Amino acid sequence: MMRGFASALLIALLLSASGSSAQGRAPIEIINPRDRTLKVAVQRFAQTSRGAERVSQELAAGLRSGLDFSGMFTEIREQAFLGPVESPRLDDRRPVSCDRWRQIGADALVQGEVQASADAVRVRFRVLDVARGCKSLKRNQFDAKPNQAGRIGKAVADDVVAAFTGRPGVSDTEITFASTRGGNKEIHVMDADGHKLRAATRNRSINSFPDWSPDGSSIAYTSYRYRNRPALFLLTRGRRSPGRILRNMKATGAIYRGTFSPDGNRLALVMSDHGATDIFTVGKGGAGLRNLTRHRAIDISPAWSPDGRRIAFVSDRTGSPQLYVMGSDGSGARRISYNGSYNTAPSWSPDGQWIAYESRVGGQFDIWLIDPEGRSNVPLISHGRSDEHPSWAPDSRKLAFASTRRGRADIYVVDVNGDNLRRITNGGENTNPDWGPYRR
Repeated sequence: MMRGFASALLIALLLSASGSSAQGRAPIEIINPRDRTLKVAVQRFAQTSRGAERVSQELAAGLRSGLDFSGMFTEIREQAFLGPVESPRLDDRRPVSCDRWRQIGADALVQGEVQASADAVRVRFRVLDVARGCKSLKRNQFDAKPNQAGRIGKAVADDVVAAFTGRPGVSDTEITFASTRGGNKEIHVMDADGHKLRAATRNRSINSFPDWSPDGSSIAYTSYRYRNRPALFLLTRGRRSPGRILRNMKATGAIYRGTFSPDGNRLALVMSDHGATDIFTVGKGGAGLRNLTRHRAIDISPAWSPDGRRIAFVSDRTGSPQLYVMGSDGSGARRISYNGSYNTAPSWSPDGQWIAYESRVGGQFDIWLIDPEGRSNVPLISHGRSDEHPSWAPDSRKLAFASTRRGRADIYVVDVNGDNLRRITNGGENTNPDWGPYRR
């Protein structure tokens, strides 16, 4: 059984790129209908300067897209408005005619204004609770470049979500993943809804297991580009990347994977040293290497708890791969999964309440949720094809995962209650998603 698990690990890491040169993005495929959403009316933002029309249109498109992606809101069409289509200026002190919005079933009203110049955009907006007499729930302002108008719209949408739930939405976040769409298995990045997909590596090697740093500035990933053996590399946003990292680490083993601690100061590693595959931790610069799992079994897939005090991981020490939790110093390791004979790929939710993982059911993998103590264990996604490698959104309300339900592997996102399932990639084999943090 241990040998089979090791083979599965190595095959997953060594799979060569096959496939497709298709670069197109999939039309978003919505699987589950939504019938429990809030109704939102979005007035056209007032233009307070010349040349703001194009920016306003892109802003509105991003705002609509972000609200739709949240799965929490349904936009009311302008044709149904009883009130004005265009928003008043936000310094207009006249009261809002709330009855007009209440009559069309609106729960929320979004108003705003746009000021644009050749090199800058300023967006001001407010979110009103129609059910409570158009009480103002949130006001905010964004300043950006004109080419970022669509992203500002998504940021506004995320603030609308925050106004009603207390936590921002995640449409203005990114997902990194591995894809063979260019012929080789490279690291890619895209917006959370699948837009703006771009390649982050072009080294023509085998690249996998990307992991965002907590501040969103870097991506650690595994690559075979150095001496044709697995090593850890780093991509840094907006700067020349350092390439292979941990060169000065006092170990010579192959590094199969690295994941950042929540404070970004350490990495948990899957490393094969002297014949054993164990979990290690090490400082970003390679100092302070520590072996956490000195065991004859194969230990892989480290996932930090959001407070950094614990690490979930996978071990076959009882004969088949199962989930374990230990202290971040390696102490107190204990098994938490007992349902199913093959459980792997844990991902700890940012709010600390759940660990998502993949469990083999019959001949395929499904996505399950288990609490960190192992008391509650429930299926999230079940399908006749395999669903694998879950990764949480920063709001703990959505997950990304890879699925072969259409034949080739694609990235999907889903709400934590199983609703609002969407396919967001198309072309090649798309695997190993990692959902990035809120952008700063």
